[in-house]
Amino acid sequence: MTLQIPPSLKHRRFFILWLSLIISSAGSQMQTWALFWHIRTLTEAPIALGGVGMARIFPIIIFSLIGGSLADALNRRTLMFFTQSVMMLSALALTLLTLGGHIALWHMYTLTAIQAFAIAFDSPARQSLVPNLVPAKDLPNAFSMNSIAFQTGSIVGPALSGLVIAYWGQAATYFLNALSYLAIFAALIMIGPIAQQTNATVRKALSVAAIREGIQFIINQPLILSTMLIDFSATFFSSATTLMPIVARDVLHVGAVEYGWLSASLSLGAVIASLIVSQIPQMRRQGMVFLIAVMGFGVATIGFGMARNLALAMVTLMLIGASDSVSMIIRNTIRQLQTPDYIRGRMVGINQIFFMGGPQLGEIEAGLVAQFWGAPFAIVSGGFGCIIFVALIARRWPELRRYNGDEPIKAGT
Repeated sequence: MTLQIPPSLKHRRFFILWLSLIISSAGSQMQTWALFWHIRTLTEAPIALGGVGMARIFPIIIFSLIGGSLADALNRRTLMFFTQSVMMLSALALTLLTLGGHIALWHMYTLTAIQAFAIAFDSPARQSLVPNLVPAKDLPNAFSMNSIAFQTGSIVGPALSGLVIAYWGQAATYFLNALSYLAIFAALIMIGPIAQQTNATVRKALSVAAIREGIQFIINQPLILSTMLIDFSATFFSSATTLMPIVARDVLHVGAVEYGWLSASLSLGAVIASLIVSQIPQMRRQGMVFLIAVMGFGVATIGFGMARNLALAMVTLMLIGASDSVSMIIRNTIRQLQTPDYIRGRMVGINQIFFMGGPQLGEIEAGLVAQFWGAPFAIVSGGFGCIIFVALIARRWPELRRYNGDEPIKAGT
């Protein structure tokens, strides 16, 4: 099979944003994994790692609906300038506190919560921007390329985090993340103004009625609702990443560099899967592929929880990343194609509660289970929980099993 230039990258403005996302994702992932390692150096209690999820979940739940409404009511590009600035300042605060030697767990949790607050507004704006940059026919490819951008950053970031911690110290990881946001600022300036669909509904998007309209829209869309519920269930039960420092240090008995390799393995598998999907002209039986991918996510999580050597752990993590990447591409395509532009921000905001709420609550759950029964049991039991709940949701909504991918688009873009 001859490799082709992905069609979405032929659109200049999307290509510029895509490149910036690789750089920004690398910085963000470097900070995320460095933060987990930092917490583990301050305390041996697994529940402390779960505290990161606790810090993230409340801003996401409280502000995602408002963030989605703002993405429909305001200029999405302008909104991103604000949110990216907040995240950059948070990273700089982590840098200064670490350099000063005064950082404590509550500092980490507070700054994590501030970043989650910004993400609650940033994600709806950023994801809703993509359909404004490429035509509908190239949208599945665009989300595949976005997955590649994110996962490429997620390979480079974690791998670098271990090296940076080992040779330059913890504070350097936070500072490099702060610098990475400059790439997004440059891209937003270069792509210029972006047209959005505007009508009376958009102008009233900050009202309670408009938020209720977004919720009602999701309820009346079985394909969107079922993918959101599966997303939440899978990430709630299979949040193995939070316990990675414990697995690395206490189960596999490796150091910071190997910890970086483990963290990067997830995204290496995801990039390989995304590259394969990007070369498929039109994927058939997308509903079944999606369900099989999520089931595989649970099975691979069980394998990771049972691994007792570095090589096997890395392989299972690659499988987790690959299956998650395939499911993410399909579910994002379904949601964006089935949602009109005027309500797209609210759809993404609601989805964010499921997409980010699942892993954050899962981090708390994993930390609690690991506190009493150990990290391996927490990971393995989570994999089984993922499989069971996905099967129940798939049975409840047969429309998802039957979804092929070439059905007529019900909602215009």
